[in-house]
Amino acid sequence: MKNVLIISSSFRKNGNSEAMADAFMKGAGDAGHQVEKINLKGKKLNFCLGCLSCGTRMDGHCVQKDDADDIAQKIKESDVIVLVSPIYYYNISAQLKTVMDRANPIYYVDYKFRDVYLLTAATDDSSDTDRRAVETIGGWVECFDKSRLAGSLFCGGVTETGDIIGNEILNRAYQMGFNV
Repeated sequence: MKNVLIISSSFRKNGNSEAMADAFMKGAGDAGHQVEKINLKGKKLNFCLGCLSCGTRMDGHCVQKDDADDIAQKIKESDVIVLVSPIYYYNISAQLKTVMDRANPIYYVDYKFRDVYLLTAATDDSSDTDRRAVETIGGWVECFDKSRLAGSLFCGGVTETGDIIGNEILNRAYQMGFNV
């Protein structure tokens, strides 16, 4: 059994990327894994100060006490991380990027996660719509030597809430979660 942490930055109730997160979560749960989903909506997320105190303190915590530090601790203790975002201007949401930046303190300590997945959805359905998002998360993952970007899944052509319902991508998200 693995501990799977899903971090969703969807701000719309029943949003399309959120539906992908839920399908992944169901698959991982059906496979017997322990799954927790955090939605960033309503979380207090300060920007990184660039003070590098986390590298000096070496305790895995940020000097700022907000939800980002709590989420970083959950990232550190999870086996699998699933990052979920709508695509805004061809990249992940600012909230998710803030969480990734604020996870810097766990770089200096032992962390459990090995596999990172990215789930994204967008109005644009071009084949490379998610390219920058994948590169952004891939760059973050490269900083953690023991981890890898284990997979990414993109659904384009979904604009309105619920457009994704009935889309084959939800089955693929379920299977991805099941096969963690």
